[in-house]
Amino acid sequence: MIWFYRLLYLPGLLIALPYYILRMWRRGGYAKSFQHRFGRFHRLEPVAAGKKRIWLQAVSVGEVLAIGPLIDALQKDPNVEIVLTTTTSTGYSEARKRYAETVKNIGIFPLDFWLFSRATWNRIQPSAVILTESELWPEHLHQARKRKIPAHLVNARISDSSFRRYQQVPTLARRMLKKFRGIYAASELDHARLLELGCPAERIHSTGSIKFDVAIGERCTEEARTTLREDLGFAAGDKKVFILLGSSTWAGEEIALLDAQRAVIAAGIDCRLLLVPRHVERAPELLQLLKTQDLSWYQRSTGGEVPENLGIHLADTTGELAHLSQTADLAFIGKSLAPNEGGQTPIEAAGLGVPVLMGSNMNNFRDVAKSLIRAGAAITVEHADELRSEVLKLAKDPSSRFSMQKAGLEWHKLNRGSSQRIAEQILKSL
Repeated sequence: MIWFYRLLYLPGLLIALPYYILRMWRRGGYAKSFQHRFGRFHRLEPVAAGKKRIWLQAVSVGEVLAIGPLIDALQKDPNVEIVLTTTTSTGYSEARKRYAETVKNIGIFPLDFWLFSRATWNRIQPSAVILTESELWPEHLHQARKRKIPAHLVNARISDSSFRRYQQVPTLARRMLKKFRGIYAASELDHARLLELGCPAERIHSTGSIKFDVAIGERCTEEARTTLREDLGFAAGDKKVFILLGSSTWAGEEIALLDAQRAVIAAGIDCRLLLVPRHVERAPELLQLLKTQDLSWYQRSTGGEVPENLGIHLADTTGELAHLSQTADLAFIGKSLAPNEGGQTPIEAAGLGVPVLMGSNMNNFRDVAKSLIRAGAAITVEHADELRSEVLKLAKDPSSRFSMQKAGLEWHKLNRGSSQRIAEQILKSL
């Protein structure tokens, strides 16, 4: 099976290369440590006697942020050292910013081809490897099995599309999943899907999502919140201002949010819009959109002075979402309105006490979304018209927003602790 994968990998890579080159060009930053992708990782000294080296892979910014508490929990054992890799340029930049003083080394995950993967394994020489969410790299897992190194999958998620795909190749899915020593399911739905795909029951642990453990900090005091709003250009003297947040938005959702903002303003409420797109390289597209309307706007990445009494703040920067979310009275969670599908995480917003609206296409966070709605911290909308209607309704109803805020804070508090549970299981396996 692995030789069949190896034979197909290079032709597949060549076919996909134009797409990835375009993506690299748009995002920038890919030149740094690019040689790591071809197995030219830092050559590390062998693991010292009595020590254990864990190779932890986190794809992009979201995963890099989420693994912080897991890294802390694993390194409570003084004999554990961590080598961290990531796939995207933005993830790599964030990892270096956050963990340079914490982990032994940081680099780029190799392309999953035999020669590149083998070379990286020889340079890192791990005692265990950890993948995150839905990463199933055949060559990487083959190298782990061949070297008798335990592999773990944390925060394991099986999206609707992935589940359908794996069901079409059940033998392959079963073989891949059996290569993990431990799989830590992010939800009960993910647990059930892993079982259905043939993963041995004794290897699956329902630990919950590690994203609940990300340190989002205490909710701002009113004084600090007011200052942050002023810094964003959303000050309005003694008048009350309603701030609507587009959290990790995707194409089409900004138009719906602009429409909702207009409806709230038309109802006599001073509504400001904070847009935080999921991909910062979409900024030129969003600038074209903002130029078609007459509310004042500002692009955060320019770094210039923020105008006063701003209508729209485009936060096209990386790693600031949690901090900026604290200004919001209401958050819409992106990638959830058709034709987008999958959803971004609503955990940060709810954990900060921000009432949540989301589209019905929250496939990647189905259990999280359902539990948020049951807790009374979130509302689902089916389409842009309903989004406009719900935003307007909640903008007029501070008491409902306050109830949602309290529910979100309590919900978040009750779901924490997954990282510690996972770390204990992994450390036992070592």
